Amino acid sequence: MLKRARALVRTIRPRQWVKNVFVGAPLVFSRELANPPSVTRAVLAMIAFCALSGAVYAFNDVHDVAADRLHPTKRLRPIAAGELSERGALVWSALLAVGALAGSLALAWQLAVFAAAYLVQNLAYSLGLKKVAFLDVALIATGFLLRVLAGAAAINVPASRWLLLCTALLALFLGLGKRGHELAWATRNERATTTRAALAGYRIEVVRVAMIGLAIVTCAAFIAYTLWPHTVEFFGTDHLVLVSPFVVLGVIRFLMLSLWSTADESPTEAMLGDRWFLAILASATLTTLYVIYAR
Repeated sequence: MLKRARALVRTIRPRQWVKNVFVGAPLVFSRELANPPSVTRAVLAMIAFCALSGAVYAFNDVHDVAADRLHPTKRLRPIAAGELSERGALVWSALLAVGALAGSLALAWQLAVFAAAYLVQNLAYSLGLKKVAFLDVALIATGFLLRVLAGAAAINVPASRWLLLCTALLALFLGLGKRGHELAWATRNERATTTRAALAGYRIEVVRVAMIGLAIVTCAAFIAYTLWPHTVEFFGTDHLVLVSPFVVLGVIRFLMLSLWSTADESPTEAMLGDRWFLAILASATLTTLYVIYAR
């Protein structure tokens, strides 16, 4: 029983739930972090999206079980390793999805709409759209945008256009970084078509140029946001620009992890265990909170 419970938990990949902090971004940048009811609603929305993410991961692992068994690390996932049956994983996925949608609807119907859109988009991604080069990355970015929109709906505030722009650029950057790392690994192991079908439509040189371009545009967009007159007026200071050096350093570090790392694990997983990236992230978070709230 305990072994099965562990398999169920591993299948929904709790380490990946960190992506759902984007649901809480509107809470921070709308200055609602000091409002307990808003914090409660935002936390519940994040929990709902963690459940939705888990449901999608379980469904995706069932759909990709044959390909996962050919991968050096994915073959250790519970379904690919035979620790959890495909039927059991599908039931687990359905329970998580229904619970998350019901919880979202109880909070706000707008939140439920964005949650349902996130679920449908990810199922479409798993069922075939992930095989289309560049469209797969665009859909990943859309998922992050839906998280931000859901977070805004949960606390009934408008989603900032700057926040949506920076989120979209950063998500595209992260998505391309993951594909760049996978392409480099597949090329080294001559498995480009067996690990992920969309990789056949990518070229490592194109991905590198696109990532560097996105890195520059993402950093520029964040700096422009911090210095925008409305931003300065809203926060009562232009000191938010002090976060920019940490954003630049974080982007550079991710570039290194995605394009020049020989590790088997994806760069999004590697950065969660990278002390330099975590130090940069902590510094950026503390500086943001200080500028917006402590002052």
